[in-house]
Amino acid sequence: MQFFQKNKLSIVTIVYWFLLAYIIAALFWWFIALNKQNKIMTGLRTEQLKKDDVSYFSKIEKISEEESRKTAQYLGEGLIFLILILIGALFVYRSVRRQIRLSQQQQNFMMAVTHELKTPIAVAKLNLETLQKRKLEIDQQQKLITSTLHETERLNSLCNNILLAAQLDAYNYVSYKADINFSKLIQSGVEEFASRYANRKMNAEIQNEIHINGEQLLLQMLLSNLIENAIKYSPKESDIKIKLQQLQNTIELQVIDEGSGITDAEKKKIFKKFYRIGNENVRKAKGTGLGLYLCSKIAEQHNGNIIVTDNIPQGSIFTITFNV
Repeated sequence: MQFFQKNKLSIVTIVYWFLLAYIIAALFWWFIALNKQNKIMTGLRTEQLKKDDVSYFSKIEKISEEESRKTAQYLGEGLIFLILILIGALFVYRSVRRQIRLSQQQQNFMMAVTHELKTPIAVAKLNLETLQKRKLEIDQQQKLITSTLHETERLNSLCNNILLAAQLDAYNYVSYKADINFSKLIQSGVEEFASRYANRKMNAEIQNEIHINGEQLLLQMLLSNLIENAIKYSPKESDIKIKLQQLQNTIELQVIDEGSGITDAEKKKIFKKFYRIGNENVRKAKGTGLGLYLCSKIAEQHNGNIIVTDNIPQGSIFTITFNV
């Protein structure tokens, strides 16, 4: 059973193509059998003719034409059936393959979410138990409280991501947009991350007084997911740069890291739901595969789009362009 679960896609593919090959072989056998029967019937009808009949040759020609017509009929019907079978087979195969992969991604997502939930809960519990059982200095107490608040904020972000993804999938998310000072929102978001990750270098280049018509919570989630992604996939000693500028008809937000980068083949896949770079069995970075998916959806909600390009010499540049 465990072997089947691990190799589900391979087993289904083999069985599927075997059955398809059997159906196509049966179709060819059907054509050969009908054509053979047609020839036998033609021979029998020819033997029944009298050679001294005046219309013998015209009847032979008529029988031959009917044989050719039936052969063409069998061939035409067979080709139509073959085309329909191949089109249906391709459609079914792609649907089943997509469903199996989605199921595997959902399983990986559940394992990732479980881990992501347990870690901050365990840290917060340990901090609170320490505060309860020991008499600590004020500075030590503040450090533990700050750490607990950071972990609860992490839990809150994870819950918001899951809830938003569910609402977007169900098409029941109602957006409430207003005029927002985007510059202040980005600045406060960067400062919050700088406080949470004091050991990370963050450089912000934010143009003042940029306003956008949008929803504050979603835009905060957009920035949060992009910075979390940069922190997750770049070395601790590297810089993370956040840039915000207003061009002629657009607002451009960039999050630049110095990580290992993203291959061209995966640049479009990373914005799909549950997709994560690398092999699930050897992946070290934490995550649920929802962050960049939500970034693309939030960008769409705000009349924008998101792309990823290479940061020379190393890393990635995530650019969100809002049309204004």
